[in-house]
Amino acid sequence: MTEQQQKWVLACIDGSKHTTAVCDYAAWISKGIDKPVKLLHNLEHRENLATADLSGSIGLGSQEHLLEELTELEAQRSKLELKKGKLMLEAAKERVEQAGITEPKVSQRHGSLVESLIDLEDAIQVLVLGIRGEAHSHDDSHLGAHLESAVRALHRPILVVNAEFSVPERIMLAYDGSDAANKALDTLVSTPIFKGMPCHLVFAGGHEQPAKGKLSEAERQLSAAGFEVTVATVDGKCDEALFNYSQKYNIDLTIMGAYSHTRFRELLLGSFTTKMLLKMNKPVLLLR
Repeated sequence: MTEQQQKWVLACIDGSKHTTAVCDYAAWISKGIDKPVKLLHNLEHRENLATADLSGSIGLGSQEHLLEELTELEAQRSKLELKKGKLMLEAAKERVEQAGITEPKVSQRHGSLVESLIDLEDAIQVLVLGIRGEAHSHDDSHLGAHLESAVRALHRPILVVNAEFSVPERIMLAYDGSDAANKALDTLVSTPIFKGMPCHLVFAGGHEQPAKGKLSEAERQLSAAGFEVTVATVDGKCDEALFNYSQKYNIDLTIMGAYSHTRFRELLLGSFTTKMLLKMNKPVLLLR
């Protein structure tokens, strides 16, 4: 298989507080599904300082000289950002190698992260990225600037990392019978890394009654795949109820479908996926 045909566990590196955990989870997944690791650092294009309209701020005689200096500073900043990214990739590569990954690849790209991920989608087996990037790493009230766009754009499993790495021992499938939830179920059943873990199959339908046939079929598939299954339903607001359940039963990783409702419904009611990502304090594996 050529490198172009290879499927990767792709880890996005940006220097945020979640970067080391992203590396650790990528290494764990890589070993569990026998796929190599690729580490990606994306350099976002920023507005060039030299393009600003300074005509009303400085004298005409000074403007040309200042623009030359700004252009030089911008070039220096770009070189520093490039070097910083390469150093981060080197550190990330060393970390995954220490975790037992042989010959991880590194990649540095320019432009929009989402555009880069769309370009790489065919080669992604699992995408691993932090819940927030470096610029917003301490803002717990919002998702990272590109996270929702990336999840909506890609049709690959995406592990959203929001905590330090620990080997998952108990998993929860947040299930509502939707197509996205069934895709999450299929992924769980077919992924060897989860084999042997206790699995909590939790119906997350708010005030709706669980479709007993679908829930029973999900339980049957999990049991047939060798999981020790605990089935539960939760009352109240879905995100709060699932979070409380995960806390009560020490869930290490939640698996769920993502953005399965229309934009119009999400505009009226808010996005369940976004609420879950903001609420949970352990990683979430999303499927679309």
